Amino acid sequence: MKITLIYASAPRVVHERVCEVAEACTVGQALEQAGWLERFPEIRGETLGLGVWGRKTDWRAALQPDDRLEVYRGLRVDPKVARRERFVGQGARSTGLFAKKRPGGKPGY
Repeated sequence: MKITLIYASAPRVVHERVCEVAEACTVGQALEQAGWLERFPEIRGETLGLGVWGRKTDWRAALQPDDRLEVYRGLRVDPKVARRERFVGQGARSTGLFAKKRPGGKPGY
């Protein structure tokens, strides 16, 4: 059966490979058959996540034909914290839905 493996080992570096694996293959077996566990030893660590078509999965999950197996790195910055810091840097008056006002317009329009 044919599956696609995706892994972004670093920012702006994406490894993609279409490979043939045995029928009734699990996620762990697919990574091993493709040679990615030797090529990227950090995949074995508990910090990286696994998913099929954007849905979180584990090592024992069975794969279907034409599945896209993705290996996720951890986030370096919490998105909520990053947004809060951007907001502080921009200031309250220059952000948001009503930041641009028409001359003579009512507040909020």
